[in-house]
Order: sequence, then C-alpha cells, then structure tokens
Amino acid sequence: MGHTVNSIVINAPYELVFDISNKIERWTELFGDEYAKADVLERKGNEITFRLTDEDGKSWVSKRWLYKDLKFAYAQRWDPLFPFKYMKIVWYYYESPEGIKMTWIQDFEMDPGFTKFTPEQIEGFVNEHSQHNMKIFKKVIEAEALAKKG
Repeated sequence: MGHTVNSIVINAPYELVFDISNKIERWTELFGDEYAKADVLERKGNEITFRLTDEDGKSWVSKRWLYKDLKFAYAQRWDPLFPFKYMKIVWYYYESPEGIKMTWIQDFEMDPGFTKFTPEQIEGFVNEHSQHNMKIFKKVIEAEALAKKG
C-alpha cells in the first residue's frame, strides 16, 4: 500500500485557499502540466464528479466531497481505477499564524497487473508531484490574496 503526506503553508485567508484549491475547473492551472483537461461532470450537494485528462490523453473519473465547515475534502478515483486498486485522497486545512497549512494525504494500492513501476516508485512520483504542485497552489493563491487586498 502506498501512503504519502505532504504539506505547505499558504499565506491567505482560509475561504480563499479552500475555494480556489477545490475549484476543479482551475486544476489545469494549479497542477502545472499534470492535467490537460479538468471537467466537472456533475455537482450534487457537496459531491463533485469530474474527469481529469493528462497530457497523453488518458482520462479517468474521480469523485470529491467538500466539507468546508470541517476544513477538509475527500476524493477517490472512480473509473477506471487502473493502474490502482484504489486511490483515496484527503486534503486538510489548518489555520496557523503563518497562514493556512494545507496537507494532502494519499493512500493507494497498485493493481497487480500494473508492472511498469514498483509501488515504491509510484509513491516517490506521488510525493514529487505533490510537492511541486503545492508550490504552484501557494504561488497562485497568495497572488490572488494579494490582489484582493490591493
């Protein structure tokens, strides 16, 4: 089983951090070059069903549940699951004097039929991408917070 935990502090109000980070339509910007397309398929209450497409044209559907009042969001890959048996993600938001500490926890297990990379390599990729992407989130959200103050 793979497990990663990554955090970054964003110097911006909680409402702005939560709203921007969970705006699926902006994920092509917020995740750098990771996603070529991010399409919301359905919104129902706090549940969002969406499709992500990578630069190679591969796409998958995920579901995300927003709990803004509790300061977290939960998501899981829905269809197709492959190359995973499952992929579950929780984003937590903690208020601190320095700003909002955003933490991403990802738990996953690779499908036994996926042999291109080892689970340890996948965990390394997930950590590397998360840390890179979080820096983009920080830059974009802090710039918007500054512009709103301005």
